Amino acid sequence: MPIVDVTFGNGVRIAHLDLVNLYGCSVGAETKIGTFVEIQKNASVGARCKISSHTFICEGVTIEDEVFVGHGVMFTNDLYPRAVNDDGTLQTEADWTVVATRVRRRASIGSNATIMAGVTIGESALVGAGAVVTGDVADFAIVAGVPARVIGDVRLRRMASEPPA
Repeated sequence: MPIVDVTFGNGVRIAHLDLVNLYGCSVGAETKIGTFVEIQKNASVGARCKISSHTFICEGVTIEDEVFVGHGVMFTNDLYPRAVNDDGTLQTEADWTVVATRVRRRASIGSNATIMAGVTIGESALVGAGAVVTGDVADFAIVAGVPARVIGDVRLRRMASEPPA
């Protein structure tokens, strides 16, 4: 798989260069990228991140510094995806607009989560494995489920359903 027109910070580590697809993106210093990861053009990954295997980071996604992205995480960038226009012709880049998504500093996203276009995941927030994030996640929130709902706060290190210590 290709690595084309990518800006790398110092010390980026890629598990297997021949098993990633990176093009037109930027990856910050000391970030680790696992196998079978795709990072598309106009996406950026900050410094000291960990991007686990089988993750898809599409155009328009910005991941800030020190973010953990689990295995098989999928980002989207189109709220109304279509293959063709009303007249049946194949869509091109001119036929739709990228919807930007941001993952703030030190957030963590669990394996197999899906992040819908246009959301912001807040600083140090935690997205549970398998969650489908359809709206913004507040700083320090723990979210889980389909659709993702707030179930706790990372500063308290407990879930909302647990009794206070």
